[in-house]
Amino acid sequence: MTGESLRQPIQYLKGVGPRRALFFEHLGVKTLGDILAHYPRLWQDRHETRSLSLPTPSALVVVRGRVLRAATHHAGPRLAIHKATLATAHGKVECVWFKHLSRRYDAFASLKKDTADGADIWVIGHVEPDLTGIHEIRVDEHYPLSDERWRIHVGRLTPIYPLTKGLSQRFVREAAHKALELAADTARDIVPSELMLKRTLLAAPQALRGIHFPRSEAELEAARARLAYEELLLLELAWILKRRQTRDLIKPFSYDIKRTLLSPFRQALGFELTHAQKRVINEIFDDMRRASPMTRLLQGDVGSGKTVVALSALLLAVENGGQGVLMAPTEILADQHRTTLERFLKGLPVTVASLTSRTPKKERERIIASIRDGDADIVVGTHALLEGDVMIPRLRLAVIDEQHRFGVRQRTTLRQKGSLIDLLVMTATPIPRTLALSLYGDLEASTIDELPPGRPPIKTCLSNESEAFATVRREVAAGRQAYVVYPIIEESARLDLQSAKTEFKRLKTSVFPDLKVALVHGALPGKLKTKVMTAFASGEFDVLVATPVIEVGIDVSNATVMVIQNADRFGMASLHQLRGRIGRGASESFCHLVADPHTAQAKHRLDIMAATSDGFRIGEEDLKLRGPGELMGIAQHGELALAVADLFKDGELLRFAREDAEALLRCDPKLLAPGHKPLRERLIALYQSRWNWIDLA
Repeated sequence: MTGESLRQPIQYLKGVGPRRALFFEHLGVKTLGDILAHYPRLWQDRHETRSLSLPTPSALVVVRGRVLRAATHHAGPRLAIHKATLATAHGKVECVWFKHLSRRYDAFASLKKDTADGADIWVIGHVEPDLTGIHEIRVDEHYPLSDERWRIHVGRLTPIYPLTKGLSQRFVREAAHKALELAADTARDIVPSELMLKRTLLAAPQALRGIHFPRSEAELEAARARLAYEELLLLELAWILKRRQTRDLIKPFSYDIKRTLLSPFRQALGFELTHAQKRVINEIFDDMRRASPMTRLLQGDVGSGKTVVALSALLLAVENGGQGVLMAPTEILADQHRTTLERFLKGLPVTVASLTSRTPKKERERIIASIRDGDADIVVGTHALLEGDVMIPRLRLAVIDEQHRFGVRQRTTLRQKGSLIDLLVMTATPIPRTLALSLYGDLEASTIDELPPGRPPIKTCLSNESEAFATVRREVAAGRQAYVVYPIIEESARLDLQSAKTEFKRLKTSVFPDLKVALVHGALPGKLKTKVMTAFASGEFDVLVATPVIEVGIDVSNATVMVIQNADRFGMASLHQLRGRIGRGASESFCHLVADPHTAQAKHRLDIMAATSDGFRIGEEDLKLRGPGELMGIAQHGELALAVADLFKDGELLRFAREDAEALLRCDPKLLAPGHKPLRERLIALYQSRWNWIDLA
C-alpha cells in the first residue's frame, strides 16, 4: 500500500486523538495504512436471526425491535440491571443489560435514551433458557436505528478485530470504516499487473474493503485470497533471494574427511547406523564440503537417530580444527544432549562445554573463557549461547534442535557468531515438503525415514485411569519404569484439569504407596530437574510424574509405560513426542491416553494417535487440525509476517506464489523493472530493513 493519506497518523482520524492513538500503538497501528493492514481475526454473521430457538454458529442472536417499556433496577451498591421489552418478529423479547455503577456518571444515561419507549433498536447477545414463553436476551451490544452507524456493526458480516486494553470492538470497527472511506482508494497494488491478470486477483482497494467489511462470503474469500497471495509472493521472493545469496557466498574454511575422530566414534557406537542415517550423513557431508555455507533441515521421527547424525557433522568440523555448537530450546534437552555427547565421545580427545541461562555466574565466566580460547570443541546450550559476550572464534557448524521453537532472527544471530558458518537445523515434527520450503525456504531438506531395527512398536490405546495404572503396576513388577504425564503444574480455577503437584501426592500416598515415585516439572530449578531425571534414568525411581517438560530430552530405555492424563488437551505432535520417550529399549511398550474428549476434533486426534505411530502422518493430521502457526511456533509465524495467509490451507496459492516468484526473478533478478518497483520496495522494507534476511542493494 502506498499513498499520502495512508501515511496520515491515526491520531488525526476523527474520534481517535492522542490518548487513543497510544492504545492503537500497542496493536502496531500508527497510521491509516496500519489500521487497514490490521485485519479482522474473524467475521460474525450478524444478519437478523431467523429463529431464537435454533443455535447459530457464533451462539449469538441478532434481533431488531421496538421498545415497549424499559426500567432500571439496582442489584446492590455497585451493580444495576436494565431491562427492556421489545416487540420483534419473534414476538415479545426481554432484553437485559448488566452495568457496574460509577459515582462519576450515570452509567445508564445513554442506554436509557436508546431504549426510550417507541425507540427502534438492534440487540446482539445470547438467549437465556426460555422458561416463561418469553425469550430473554442477555445483551452484549445494541445499536439504535436512529444512528446510521448501526450499518457498520449489524445486519451484515461483521468484522471482529484483535484488541488491546482501552479499545473496544465498536470503536476499532468504526475507525477502520472511516480509514477505508478516507484512504482505501489510494492503496496501490504492489503485485505486478501481469500477475494480477494471470491469477484474476482483486485490486488492492477492493481487497481492503472486502477483508474489513465484506458484503458476502464470496467477496470475503476473494479479498482474503488476494491479500494472502501478496503475502506469500513476498515470502517466496525473499526465500529465493536468500537462498541464491547464500549460494553466492564463499566460506573461509573447508573440510577433509580425515576420520581421526569419525572412525573411532563410529566404531565405539555399539550399533550399526541405519541406511537412512548413512544416506543423510553423506548428504550433510557433501553440503559441508561445498564452497558455500550449508543450510540444511534434518527431519526425522522420534527415535530415528538424529543426534548421532548431528554429532557426526560436529565431529567433521572438530577434526578439521573448528568448533561446533548444538543449541536446544530447553535446559532439560540441552542437559540431555550434553550427557549423550559425553557418553558417545568417551575416550575421544573432544571437549564438550555446556551453557544455559541457569549456569552460575562464576562457572559461566569460566565456560565463556574456555569457548573463547578454543579449549571447548563442542558447545551445548540454550538461548544463552546467543548472548553478546559468548564468542566462538573457530565456529564452523551450528546445529539447532527442535528448530520450530527458534525464529529466523535467532538462527541468524547464531550464524553471526562465526564467519559464514554451516547450519543444520533438526526437527522431530515431520513437515510436508511444500510447507518446509515456505517455512524454511533457505534450507535443503534431509529426512531420516527409517527407525533403528529391533524396536518393538508402542501399543497405544484410549484407557481409563484404572486400566492405565494396572499396566504401570505390571511393568514395574517386571523391573521396568513408567511415566505419568499431566498438562499443568498447579491446580487451576479455570480449567478442570488434574495438576502434576496434586496428583503426585495422590499417586505417592494412595495409588502407588509401595513404589518409588518422583516429580519433575518446568518450574523446578535446573539442577534439581537434572538430578531427578538422572536418578530416574539410573533406576532409583519406578514412576516419574511429569509435565510436558519431558516431551524432549529424556532417554530411558527401561521405561516401557507412559500414562498421559487429560490427553485430549495435547496436540498430536506433543502426544507423539511424549510417546517417543518410551519404546527406546528391546521390551514391548505401552502408551495409555486417559481422556474424556468433549469435541469430535479431540476424539479424532486421539483415535489417530491410537491408530498409528507414523510421525509423518501425525504431522500432516496435526497441521490440518491446528495449522502451521501453532505447530511451528508463534515466533516463526510472526517473523514470516503472515497476517492473512494460512500456509497449510492455502496450498494452491502457495504453489502459485512460488511459481510466480521464480518466474519474476528469472526475468528480473533484482526487480528493477518499473512495474516491479513497488514490489521491490515492499520486499526491502519487510525482509531487508525489518528482518535483515536479504540484500537487494
